[in-house]
Amino acid sequence: MSQGIPATLAHPSRRTLLKFGALASLAGLTGCGSNEAAGAGGKAVTIVNTSSNSTLVLQELLDRQSYLPSVELSAKTQNVSDGSKLIASLLNGSTDITLLSGFGQVLPAIEKGAKLKIISGSGLLLAHAVYAKDGGIKSAQDLVGKTIGTGPVGALLHQIMVAYLAKYGIKSEQVKFVNIGSSADVFKAISAGKVDVGPSLVDVYDQQDKYGVHAVAELWKELPEYTYQGAYTSDAAIKKNRDVLVRTLAAYAKLFRYISSPDSKTTYLDAYKKAVPSSDATEAGSMWKFAQQPGAYAVDLALNEDRLKYMQDLNVSQGVQSKVLPFDQIADMSLANDAVKML
Repeated sequence: MSQGIPATLAHPSRRTLLKFGALASLAGLTGCGSNEAAGAGGKAVTIVNTSSNSTLVLQELLDRQSYLPSVELSAKTQNVSDGSKLIASLLNGSTDITLLSGFGQVLPAIEKGAKLKIISGSGLLLAHAVYAKDGGIKSAQDLVGKTIGTGPVGALLHQIMVAYLAKYGIKSEQVKFVNIGSSADVFKAISAGKVDVGPSLVDVYDQQDKYGVHAVAELWKELPEYTYQGAYTSDAAIKKNRDVLVRTLAAYAKLFRYISSPDSKTTYLDAYKKAVPSSDATEAGSMWKFAQQPGAYAVDLALNEDRLKYMQDLNVSQGVQSKVLPFDQIADMSLANDAVKML
Protein backbone atom coordinates (compact mmCIF):
# COMPACT_ATOMS: atom_id res chain seq x y z
CA MET A 1 0.00 0.00 0.00
CA SER A 2 1.15 3.59 -0.38
CA GLN A 3 3.45 5.32 2.04
CA GLY A 4 2.74 8.78 3.48
CA ILE A 5 5.16 11.70 3.13
CA PRO A 6 6.77 12.69 6.43
CA ALA A 7 5.58 15.93 7.97
CA THR A 8 9.15 17.29 7.88
CA LEU A 9 9.01 17.14 4.11
CA ALA A 10 5.64 18.85 3.94
CA HIS A 11 7.31 22.05 5.20
CA PRO A 12 11.06 21.51 4.71
CA SER A 13 13.40 24.12 6.19
CA ARG A 14 16.97 24.74 5.07
CA ARG A 15 18.07 22.91 8.22
CA THR A 16 15.96 19.92 7.18
CA LEU A 17 17.56 19.92 3.75
CA LEU A 18 21.02 19.90 5.32
CA LYS A 19 20.01 16.85 7.29
CA PHE A 20 19.29 15.02 4.04
CA GLY A 21 23.04 14.57 3.58
CA ALA A 22 23.31 12.76 6.89
CA LEU A 23 20.23 10.68 6.17
CA ALA A 24 21.66 9.65 2.84
CA SER A 25 24.45 7.67 4.44
CA LEU A 26 21.75 5.55 6.07
CA ALA A 27 19.43 5.27 3.09
CA GLY A 28 21.08 2.22 1.62
CA LEU A 29 21.23 0.52 5.03
CA THR A 30 17.60 1.06 5.96
CA GLY A 31 16.08 -0.08 2.70
CA CYS A 32 13.20 -2.55 2.90
CA GLY A 33 14.81 -4.69 0.23
CA SER A 34 16.91 -4.63 -2.89
CA ASN A 35 16.39 -5.92 -6.38
CA GLU A 36 19.22 -6.80 -8.75
CA ALA A 37 18.86 -6.72 -12.52
CA ALA A 38 22.09 -7.88 -14.10
CA GLY A 39 22.86 -6.68 -17.57
CA ALA A 40 25.54 -8.37 -19.61
CA GLY A 41 28.17 -5.69 -19.19
CA GLY A 42 26.54 -2.34 -19.77
CA LYS A 43 26.45 0.77 -17.64
CA ALA A 44 25.45 0.74 -13.98
CA VAL A 45 22.57 2.60 -12.38
CA THR A 46 21.39 2.68 -8.78
CA ILE A 47 17.64 3.17 -8.43
CA VAL A 48 15.83 4.04 -5.22
CA ASN A 49 12.08 3.60 -4.78
CA THR A 50 9.72 3.30 -1.84
CA SER A 51 8.43 -0.09 -0.73
CA SER A 52 4.71 -0.03 -1.56
CA ASN A 53 3.20 -3.24 -2.89
CA SER A 54 2.52 -1.73 -6.31
CA THR A 55 6.15 -0.61 -6.59
CA LEU A 56 7.50 -4.03 -5.66
CA VAL A 57 5.28 -5.64 -8.29
CA LEU A 58 6.42 -3.25 -11.02
CA GLN A 59 10.05 -3.92 -10.13
CA GLU A 60 9.41 -7.66 -10.36
CA LEU A 61 7.87 -7.16 -13.81
CA LEU A 62 10.82 -5.02 -14.87
CA ASP A 63 13.14 -7.91 -14.04
CA ARG A 64 10.98 -10.59 -15.65
CA GLN A 65 10.82 -8.68 -18.91
CA SER A 66 14.57 -7.82 -18.81
CA TYR A 67 13.87 -4.20 -19.70
CA LEU A 68 17.00 -2.82 -18.01
CA PRO A 69 19.43 -5.19 -19.75
CA SER A 70 17.59 -4.41 -23.01
CA VAL A 71 18.93 -0.84 -22.78
CA GLU A 72 22.41 -2.04 -21.77
CA LEU A 73 22.13 -1.31 -18.07
CA SER A 74 23.03 -3.29 -14.99
CA ALA A 75 20.99 -1.97 -12.09
CA LYS A 76 20.66 -2.17 -8.35
CA THR A 77 17.32 -1.11 -6.92
CA GLN A 78 16.94 -0.15 -3.27
CA ASN A 79 13.57 0.10 -1.55
CA VAL A 80 13.33 2.49 1.37
CA SER A 81 10.60 3.28 3.82
CA ASP A 82 9.80 6.92 3.08
CA GLY A 83 10.34 9.97 0.90
CA SER A 84 13.00 11.55 3.11
CA LYS A 85 15.38 8.69 2.35
CA LEU A 86 14.68 9.01 -1.37
CA ILE A 87 15.60 12.68 -1.43
CA ALA A 88 18.56 12.18 0.90
CA SER A 89 20.19 9.48 -1.20
CA LEU A 90 19.71 11.44 -4.44
CA LEU A 91 21.22 14.62 -3.02
CA ASN A 92 24.12 12.71 -1.52
CA GLY A 93 24.81 10.89 -4.78
CA SER A 94 24.52 7.39 -3.30
CA THR A 95 21.65 6.71 -5.72
CA ASP A 96 20.97 8.01 -9.21
CA ILE A 97 17.21 8.20 -9.70
CA THR A 98 13.79 7.39 -8.26
CA LEU A 99 11.06 6.39 -10.69
CA LEU A 100 7.92 5.37 -8.80
CA SER A 101 7.31 8.05 -6.21
CA GLY A 102 4.92 10.85 -5.43
CA PHE A 103 6.71 14.17 -5.84
CA GLY A 104 4.56 16.64 -3.94
CA GLN A 105 7.35 16.89 -1.34
CA VAL A 106 10.02 17.51 -3.99
CA LEU A 107 8.52 20.84 -5.08
CA PRO A 108 8.84 22.64 -1.71
CA ALA A 109 12.27 21.07 -1.27
CA ILE A 110 13.36 22.66 -4.56
CA GLU A 111 11.93 25.98 -3.39
CA LYS A 112 14.10 25.71 -0.26
CA GLY A 113 17.23 25.07 -2.31
CA ALA A 114 17.39 21.32 -3.02
CA LYS A 115 19.09 20.71 -6.38
CA LEU A 116 16.54 18.29 -7.79
CA LYS A 117 14.58 17.96 -11.02
CA ILE A 118 11.42 16.06 -11.95
CA ILE A 119 12.27 14.32 -15.22
CA SER A 120 9.23 12.26 -16.23
CA GLY A 121 5.81 10.99 -15.32
CA SER A 122 5.24 7.43 -14.05
CA GLY A 123 1.84 6.56 -12.63
CA LEU A 124 -0.32 9.48 -13.75
CA LEU A 125 -3.73 8.63 -12.31
CA LEU A 126 -4.40 8.25 -8.61
CA ALA A 127 -4.87 4.56 -7.81
CA HIS A 128 -7.16 5.47 -4.90
CA ALA A 129 -10.84 5.53 -4.03
CA VAL A 130 -12.55 7.20 -1.08
CA TYR A 131 -14.16 4.51 1.07
CA ALA A 132 -16.79 4.70 3.84
CA LYS A 133 -18.56 2.20 6.09
CA ASP A 134 -21.70 4.22 6.80
CA GLY A 135 -24.19 3.65 3.98
CA GLY A 136 -25.45 7.21 4.43
CA ILE A 137 -22.16 8.66 3.14
CA LYS A 138 -22.60 8.76 -0.61
CA SER A 139 -21.00 11.99 -1.87
CA ALA A 140 -18.52 14.72 -1.04
CA GLN A 141 -21.27 16.81 0.57
CA ASP A 142 -21.91 13.99 3.05
CA LEU A 143 -18.36 14.37 4.38
CA VAL A 144 -19.05 17.69 6.12
CA GLY A 145 -18.62 17.16 9.85
CA LYS A 146 -17.16 13.68 9.36
CA THR A 147 -13.85 12.20 10.53
CA ILE A 148 -11.47 11.53 7.64
CA GLY A 149 -8.50 9.20 8.01
CA THR A 150 -5.37 10.25 6.10
CA GLY A 151 -1.62 10.56 6.53
CA PRO A 152 0.13 13.65 7.96
CA VAL A 153 -0.50 17.16 6.63
CA GLY A 154 1.19 17.54 3.24
CA ALA A 155 1.36 13.79 2.67
CA LEU A 156 -0.27 12.16 -0.34
CA LEU A 157 -3.41 10.88 1.40
CA HIS A 158 -4.08 14.19 3.14
CA GLN A 159 -3.37 16.22 0.02
CA ILE A 160 -5.68 14.26 -2.26
CA MET A 161 -8.54 14.52 0.23
CA VAL A 162 -8.05 18.29 0.49
CA ALA A 163 -8.13 18.50 -3.31
CA TYR A 164 -11.26 16.33 -3.50
CA LEU A 165 -13.10 18.41 -0.91
CA ALA A 166 -12.02 21.68 -2.54
CA LYS A 167 -13.48 20.51 -5.85
CA TYR A 168 -16.90 20.55 -4.17
CA GLY A 169 -16.36 23.77 -2.25
CA ILE A 170 -15.74 22.11 1.11
CA LYS A 171 -13.06 23.65 3.34
CA SER A 172 -10.67 21.62 5.47
CA GLU A 173 -12.07 23.12 8.68
CA GLN A 174 -15.48 21.63 7.84
CA VAL A 175 -14.14 18.10 8.44
CA LYS A 176 -11.87 16.48 11.01
CA PHE A 177 -8.66 14.99 9.65
CA VAL A 178 -7.01 12.19 11.62
CA ASN A 179 -3.44 11.09 10.88
CA ILE A 180 -3.80 7.31 10.60
CA GLY A 181 -0.73 6.55 8.47
CA SER A 182 -0.49 4.49 5.30
CA SER A 183 -3.23 3.64 2.83
CA ALA A 184 -3.53 0.16 4.37
CA ASP A 185 -3.85 1.64 7.87
CA VAL A 186 -6.55 4.05 6.69
CA PHE A 187 -8.56 1.24 5.14
CA LYS A 188 -8.35 -0.83 8.32
CA ALA A 189 -9.55 2.16 10.35
CA ILE A 190 -12.52 2.66 8.00
CA SER A 191 -13.58 -0.99 8.06
CA ALA A 192 -13.24 -1.04 11.87
CA GLY A 193 -15.38 2.10 12.19
CA LYS A 194 -12.61 4.16 13.80
CA VAL A 195 -12.98 6.90 11.16
CA ASP A 196 -15.92 7.71 8.94
CA VAL A 197 -14.16 7.85 5.60
CA GLY A 198 -10.76 7.97 3.91
CA PRO A 199 -8.73 7.26 0.77
CA SER A 200 -7.14 3.89 0.07
CA LEU A 201 -5.74 1.98 -2.88
CA VAL A 202 -7.84 0.18 -5.47
CA ASP A 203 -6.44 -3.22 -4.48
CA VAL A 204 -9.51 -3.56 -2.24
CA TYR A 205 -11.94 -2.03 -4.72
CA ASP A 206 -13.42 -5.38 -5.78
CA GLN A 207 -13.76 -6.58 -2.16
CA GLN A 208 -16.01 -3.86 -0.77
CA ASP A 209 -18.72 -6.30 0.31
CA LYS A 210 -16.17 -8.49 2.04
CA TYR A 211 -15.00 -5.60 4.23
CA GLY A 212 -18.38 -3.94 4.65
CA VAL A 213 -17.43 -0.68 2.94
CA HIS A 214 -18.37 1.16 -0.23
CA ALA A 215 -16.60 3.57 -2.56
CA VAL A 216 -17.79 7.16 -2.25
CA ALA A 217 -15.52 8.45 -5.02
CA GLU A 218 -13.07 7.11 -7.59
CA LEU A 219 -10.23 9.61 -7.33
CA TRP A 220 -8.69 8.76 -10.71
CA LYS A 221 -11.90 10.14 -12.20
CA GLU A 222 -12.50 12.94 -9.68
CA LEU A 223 -8.92 14.29 -9.78
CA PRO A 224 -7.46 13.37 -13.19
CA GLU A 225 -5.15 16.42 -13.03
CA TYR A 226 -3.41 15.12 -9.90
CA THR A 227 -0.20 13.31 -10.85
CA TYR A 228 0.27 10.24 -8.67
CA GLN A 229 3.93 9.42 -9.37
CA GLY A 230 6.90 10.68 -11.32
CA ALA A 231 10.65 10.23 -11.73
CA TYR A 232 13.14 12.67 -10.27
CA THR A 233 16.87 12.97 -9.74
CA SER A 234 19.55 15.43 -8.72
CA ASP A 235 21.00 18.17 -10.90
CA ALA A 236 24.40 16.59 -10.29
CA ALA A 237 23.26 13.22 -11.64
CA ILE A 238 21.84 14.84 -14.78
CA LYS A 239 25.19 16.52 -15.40
CA LYS A 240 27.29 13.45 -14.64
CA ASN A 241 25.15 10.48 -15.76
CA ARG A 242 22.69 11.81 -18.30
CA ASP A 243 22.96 8.84 -20.66
CA VAL A 244 22.39 6.35 -17.83
CA LEU A 245 19.31 8.26 -16.68
CA VAL A 246 17.88 8.37 -20.20
CA ARG A 247 18.38 4.62 -20.61
CA THR A 248 16.71 3.98 -17.24
CA LEU A 249 13.70 6.03 -18.27
CA ALA A 250 13.52 4.09 -21.53
CA ALA A 251 13.41 0.79 -19.61
CA TYR A 252 10.57 2.05 -17.42
CA ALA A 253 8.71 3.38 -20.45
CA LYS A 254 8.78 -0.15 -21.83
CA LEU A 255 7.38 -1.35 -18.50
CA PHE A 256 4.57 1.22 -18.52
CA ARG A 257 3.61 0.26 -22.07
CA TYR A 258 3.61 -3.41 -21.20
CA ILE A 259 1.52 -3.12 -18.03
CA SER A 260 -0.99 -0.97 -19.90
CA SER A 261 -1.62 -3.74 -22.42
CA PRO A 262 -4.03 -6.68 -21.97
CA ASP A 263 -1.18 -9.07 -22.79
CA SER A 264 0.39 -8.37 -19.39
CA LYS A 265 -2.31 -9.94 -17.20
CA THR A 266 -0.88 -13.40 -16.56
CA THR A 267 2.66 -12.13 -16.02
CA TYR A 268 1.40 -9.33 -13.77
CA LEU A 269 -0.61 -11.70 -11.57
CA ASP A 270 2.40 -14.02 -11.24
CA ALA A 271 4.67 -11.10 -10.40
CA TYR A 272 2.19 -9.83 -7.80
CA LYS A 273 2.09 -13.23 -6.11
CA LYS A 274 5.88 -13.33 -5.88
CA ALA A 275 6.37 -9.69 -4.84
CA VAL A 276 3.50 -9.68 -2.30
CA PRO A 277 3.14 -13.25 -1.01
CA SER A 278 0.41 -12.27 1.48
CA SER A 279 -1.87 -10.96 -1.28
CA ASP A 280 -4.70 -12.82 -2.95
CA ALA A 281 -5.74 -13.12 -6.59
CA THR A 282 -8.59 -10.63 -6.23
CA GLU A 283 -6.28 -7.91 -4.93
CA ALA A 284 -3.78 -8.52 -7.73
CA GLY A 285 -6.56 -8.55 -10.31
CA SER A 286 -7.92 -5.22 -9.06
CA MET A 287 -4.53 -3.56 -9.43
CA TRP A 288 -4.00 -4.99 -12.92
CA LYS A 289 -7.47 -3.86 -13.99
CA PHE A 290 -6.68 -0.34 -12.80
CA ALA A 291 -3.54 -0.32 -14.94
CA GLN A 292 -5.76 -0.82 -17.99
CA GLN A 293 -7.44 2.56 -17.41
CA PRO A 294 -6.53 4.91 -20.29
CA GLY A 295 -3.76 7.23 -19.09
CA ALA A 296 -3.05 5.32 -15.87
CA TYR A 297 0.67 5.19 -16.71
CA ALA A 298 2.89 7.60 -18.59
CA VAL A 299 3.56 5.35 -21.58
CA ASP A 300 5.38 8.21 -23.28
CA LEU A 301 6.84 9.55 -20.02
CA ALA A 302 5.10 12.87 -20.63
CA LEU A 303 4.52 15.26 -17.74
CA ASN A 304 3.42 18.68 -18.95
CA GLU A 305 3.47 22.13 -17.38
CA ASP A 306 -0.24 22.08 -16.58
CA ARG A 307 0.08 18.96 -14.43
CA LEU A 308 3.03 20.39 -12.51
CA LYS A 309 1.28 23.72 -12.05
CA TYR A 310 -1.74 21.91 -10.61
CA MET A 311 0.50 20.20 -8.05
CA GLN A 312 2.19 23.48 -7.16
CA ASP A 313 -1.11 25.34 -6.86
CA LEU A 314 -2.29 22.65 -4.47
CA ASN A 315 0.89 22.98 -2.39
CA VAL A 316 0.50 26.75 -2.26
CA SER A 317 -3.14 26.46 -1.20
CA GLN A 318 -2.05 24.30 1.74
CA GLY A 319 0.91 26.47 2.70
CA VAL A 320 3.40 23.81 1.69
CA GLN A 321 4.94 26.14 -0.93
CA SER A 322 5.04 29.91 -0.79
CA LYS A 323 4.75 30.40 -4.55
CA VAL A 324 4.54 28.61 -7.89
CA LEU A 325 8.03 28.06 -9.32
CA PRO A 326 8.94 28.34 -13.02
CA PHE A 327 8.70 25.06 -14.92
CA ASP A 328 12.40 25.07 -15.83
CA GLN A 329 13.35 25.36 -12.15
CA ILE A 330 11.54 22.20 -11.15
CA ALA A 331 11.61 20.00 -14.25
CA ASP A 332 13.78 18.83 -17.15
CA MET A 333 11.73 16.81 -19.62
CA SER A 334 14.52 16.59 -22.21
CA LEU A 335 15.66 13.28 -20.71
CA ALA A 336 12.19 11.78 -21.12
CA ASN A 337 12.08 12.99 -24.73
CA ASP A 338 15.42 11.34 -25.45
CA ALA A 339 14.31 8.11 -23.71
CA VAL A 340 11.21 7.83 -25.89
CA LYS A 341 13.42 8.16 -28.99
CA MET A 342 15.15 4.94 -27.92
CA LEU A 343 11.94 2.90 -28.07
